[in-house]
Amino acid sequence: MQAEIITIGDELLIGQVIDTNSADIAKQLNKIGVSIYQVTSVQDDKNHILKALKDAEKYSDIIILTGGLGPTKDDITKKTIAEYFNDTLVKNQAVLQNIEELWATNVSDKILQVNKDQALVPSKSKVLMNKLGTAPGMWFDKGNKTFISLPGVPYEMDALMEIEVVPKLKEKYNFPYILHKTLLVYGIGESALAARIEDWEDALPPNIKLAYLPNLGKVRLRLSAKGANKEDIEVKVDAEVKKLLPLIKDKFFGFEDEEGSVEIIIAKQLTKTGKTLAIAESCTGGTLAGQFTKHSGASAYFNGGVVTYSTESKVNVLGVSSEVIREHSVVSGQVAESMASNALKLFNSDFAVATTGNAGPTKGESDADVGTVYIAIASKDGVFSEKFSLGNHRIKVINKAVNKAL
Repeated sequence: MQAEIITIGDELLIGQVIDTNSADIAKQLNKIGVSIYQVTSVQDDKNHILKALKDAEKYSDIIILTGGLGPTKDDITKKTIAEYFNDTLVKNQAVLQNIEELWATNVSDKILQVNKDQALVPSKSKVLMNKLGTAPGMWFDKGNKTFISLPGVPYEMDALMEIEVVPKLKEKYNFPYILHKTLLVYGIGESALAARIEDWEDALPPNIKLAYLPNLGKVRLRLSAKGANKEDIEVKVDAEVKKLLPLIKDKFFGFEDEEGSVEIIIAKQLTKTGKTLAIAESCTGGTLAGQFTKHSGASAYFNGGVVTYSTESKVNVLGVSSEVIREHSVVSGQVAESMASNALKLFNSDFAVATTGNAGPTKGESDADVGTVYIAIASKDGVFSEKFSLGNHRIKVINKAVNKAL
C-alpha cells in the first residue's frame, strides 16, 4: 500500500515556510503500515496541481494533499480538485455552521462572505470536519484509490489526520504491519560505528533493513521490517537487537521509539530519582536549556538556566572569578567548572551543566582555537570538565556541544 503526499503553496517553494506537514503525515501513515512512495511540492497553480494529481494516481493508492484551502483568491486547491473530479462546489450546511460557531467564539470582526464560502465543497467529497479552523478536509473515493485534501495549517492538519483520516483509512484498507526500532548511539561517528557492527549488519535477514541516521556526534540506528504477521516481525527484530546491543553497549543510550530523545531519557532519570538540573551556557546560547524546556513537564526537574555570554556576565551573574578568567582564559576548563559549580548553588540544584567555548568564526574574547569547547558537570559531590574540538562551522559547533553535553 503506497501513498503520495502533495504539499501546495508558493511559500514552500521559495523557502518562506518550511514544510513540516509532509513529515508529520508520513509519520502517521507509516505507523499504520502505509509506505510513502513520493512527496511532491507544487505551486499555487491549477495546471501544476492537476498534473500532480494525475501523476500520483498512477502510482499510489492514497493521495493526500495539504494546503491551498484558505479564503483568499490564491487558495485554489478546492476548485482545482473539483475540476479534477469533474465536480461542482455546493454549500455544506454543517461546515457553514462550524465556521459561524468558530467565528462567534474566537473572532471579534464581522464574518465576511469570503469566510462563509469556505463551506463550499465538491459535491462528490465526504467532509472531514475541522473543529480547529474554517477550512474543512475533504475525502474522495475513486475506484480503489483515495484522495484526501487537508488544510495547510499544521495543527489543523495534524488533528484531522489523527481524528478523521487515520481511522477511516484503517476501516477501508487492510494494511501490512510496519515496525521501526531506532537505537540512540552517542559519542561515536557513523563510519566507526559501521565498522564496529559490520559483521552483524552483513548477517541481517533480508526482510530487516538497517539505516544510519547521523547528526553531529550522535547516530540513530533504525531497524525496519514489514509484513502481515505483527508478532513474527517483532520477534525477529527483537532478536537482532539483542545481538546488536553487546556490540554498542558503551555508546547506547536508549530506544527512540520507547524513550524519545536523549534529553527525555535524562529527564525521566532525573524525575524518577527526584533530582534537579541547572544549566549555565556561554557558547551554546541557551540551546542546551531549550532541549529540556521544549518538552512538557520540565518544571519537575529543571530549576533554571542562565546564558552568560559575555565575560562580564560570567563574573557579575555567575560569580566566576576575574582572576581565574585572567589566568586561564574565558574558554577553559577552570571557567567551565566555576560556571557549573556556581549555577548549582544559584539554582539550588542537584546537578548543573556549563558550556564555554569559541564557536567562531572569529576568536572573540579568547585565544582558544575556533571549535574549542569546554563542558563541565557539577554535583554536590564535585565538578569535572572535558575539552572538545568540534570543528570550524559555528552552527555545527553549537549543536555538537549540546550533544556532547547531553
